[in-house]
Amino acid sequence: MRRGVSLAAAALLLPAAVVLATARAASAATTWTVAGPSANSPTAAQVSLDNGSLTFAVSNAGQTVLSPSPIGVVTTAADLTRNLTFTARTDRTVTESYTMTTGKQRGHNSAYTETTLSFTGAGGARLDVVVRASDTGAAYRYVLPGSGSVTVSREASSWTVPAASNAWLVPPQAEDQGRWFQSTAGGAPTGNNYRVPALFEVGGRFALVAETNLDGRYAAAYLTHPAGSGTYSVALAGGVTTTLPLSTPWRTAAVGDLASVTTSTIVDDLAAPSKVADTSWVKPATVAWSWLTEHSSPSDQNRQRQYIDFAARNGWGYVLIDEGWSSSWVPDVVAYAKAKGVGVILWFNSADLKTAQQRENWLPLIKGWGVAGVKVDFIYEDTQPTLQWYDAILARTAELKLMVNFHGAATPRGLQRTWPHVMTAEAVFGAEQYLRADFNTILPFTRNAIASMDFTPVVFSLANRDTTDGHELGTSVVFESGWQHLADNPESYGAHPEALRILDQLPTAWDESRLLGGRPGQEAYFARRAGGRWFVGGISALSAKTFTAPLSFLGGGQWFLETVRDSSGGGLVRETRVVTSADTLSVPVATRGGFASAVCPYAAGMTTCGTRETFALQGQQSGRCADVPGLSQTSGTQLALWDCNGGANQLFTPSSSKQLLLYGGTKCLDVAGASTADGAKVQIWDCNGQTNQQWNVNADGTVVGVGSGKCLDATANGTANGTPLEIWTCNHGGNQVWSAR
Repeated sequence: MRRGVSLAAAALLLPAAVVLATARAASAATTWTVAGPSANSPTAAQVSLDNGSLTFAVSNAGQTVLSPSPIGVVTTAADLTRNLTFTARTDRTVTESYTMTTGKQRGHNSAYTETTLSFTGAGGARLDVVVRASDTGAAYRYVLPGSGSVTVSREASSWTVPAASNAWLVPPQAEDQGRWFQSTAGGAPTGNNYRVPALFEVGGRFALVAETNLDGRYAAAYLTHPAGSGTYSVALAGGVTTTLPLSTPWRTAAVGDLASVTTSTIVDDLAAPSKVADTSWVKPATVAWSWLTEHSSPSDQNRQRQYIDFAARNGWGYVLIDEGWSSSWVPDVVAYAKAKGVGVILWFNSADLKTAQQRENWLPLIKGWGVAGVKVDFIYEDTQPTLQWYDAILARTAELKLMVNFHGAATPRGLQRTWPHVMTAEAVFGAEQYLRADFNTILPFTRNAIASMDFTPVVFSLANRDTTDGHELGTSVVFESGWQHLADNPESYGAHPEALRILDQLPTAWDESRLLGGRPGQEAYFARRAGGRWFVGGISALSAKTFTAPLSFLGGGQWFLETVRDSSGGGLVRETRVVTSADTLSVPVATRGGFASAVCPYAAGMTTCGTRETFALQGQQSGRCADVPGLSQTSGTQLALWDCNGGANQLFTPSSSKQLLLYGGTKCLDVAGASTADGAKVQIWDCNGQTNQQWNVNADGTVVGVGSGKCLDATANGTANGTPLEIWTCNHGGNQVWSAR
């Protein structure tokens, strides 16, 4: 990680302006405005002191978005919510450049206007309110000067919107897996400690309120409101006792149109800088994960090897071995994975890593095995003791160069900037719970807008969903996660080869993200860039429609666009175009459907943005394709001719070792019994790398077995559906000539 400037680096800060004031009477109403740093910035924060109490408000484009709302803090020593007197104001501009390993935008250049307002309360107690404003948001925190111990009893911090404003909220749940819902701010049920973030819509403008820079010095914030009220007050998750001076977490608000709010980086910008100097070992990537569709599979080392083989074939970076693994076999499996270029992530119950001694028993041991990272589960709410545990385990895993994923945990709040080896966290009612289109379309604007989200997406094989296959595929782009745990099994992905075309290309950390369209609970369309390539994804909860968006975000020249979407006949279909930035993306979106697109610089003759080409083999004489009857994935099933239909049972992917892979690489084209005799049947079989599974696909249209030296042949010059395939001495007959299509 690198941090472009220090906050103390005076050369990059405007000269501070300090205003000392004669103690102002508590009854005098005064308002201070802090506008964003750019000329004519659309965003401004207002702090008011009226009758000794403080309020905070935010406006955008001349419109009040967050109305004046009480702020302040109470400790066991002082009530700093009333009887306050203004004493001084200090102003400066803060600019920073920093890089993250994960997220919707890895490179950051931020600029904020900062104002510190100093007050005294009863008995001379001191309070600084530090306010920062950018062009797309505002935030404040409290600073309590002094020394010694302090106990925070409560905050008066709050946010206020009109009671009739639209609100998207998530109710309490121990593992932060509540179900997001839409309400009005005043109409939301009371008695709940709503989690952050919370999204409000006021007069066509939006505010996403959250917090950041949260660690073991404090406790997490929740939101409560009285019946019928649009004021949401901060409640802390348990008591807070710490040392002075104390700087509390920032209370943040991203404000503006939906695109500005969704792509805002205010939570990252105001988090503590990285504590890890060298991040070269932190590597986001796609992860194969067996637990969701096969709960008992993590205890089966042979099945885990199959997932490793699948990840290796498809270029995925990791396999997660979830609950059930055994230390008796994990070291061997890790070595097996390493030989294939795949990293292993191991699941842990947090109870087994609770103490320093437990962590020393386990973490150096698994690092010695070669494990790449850990998934730590069942952490629950962010009380101060829990946050102190986070501080400890993150420091130790950073020392050991182990990446981390937190499950059964609260939403991260700036954690990924401070600890860049945190790849993702759950804190969502995800795929293991619920697959509903309307719920999915809330998440990109709320939970996932402030931190990576381990939803474990793209599940085709589960019946408990109302989403289409295209929608599931679209979540791989729409949902951001540094480790993107794709939760279906190799056989299911193998049956969706068009989806694999996208998934096998997909990065999991982004240089740029743009909202192309959408609304919470209805639809979400994003464009994300990694290096010189763009990926576009969309998910919808609406009736069928055609989504259109200008491609003006592309650079100059021609681009190859490949889109995988729902087919009108069911399943997925792939379409390709050559486009420029002057063109428009136009994609038919099915009811509760979606799509994913890869966009890369075009070169003459290219047919995919990926490095792996998949094709069908169409017989010259018959016009029919080599087909695995009945979509069978049973080893020993003989291939036959059948009408070409683009199904997974007709699509082959060549490997670097001359295998012709089917079903995402779970099966290979094979000569039965390694025979070299004329008439030996051609079948599917588990891939083993032997010469009876190696083929030369030649320019003259023949497909010749390496082990036999004989040609793929339609038996007896047959052309009808169901004609079996075999090997035969090459004679260049029409039944031995195939074209890739």
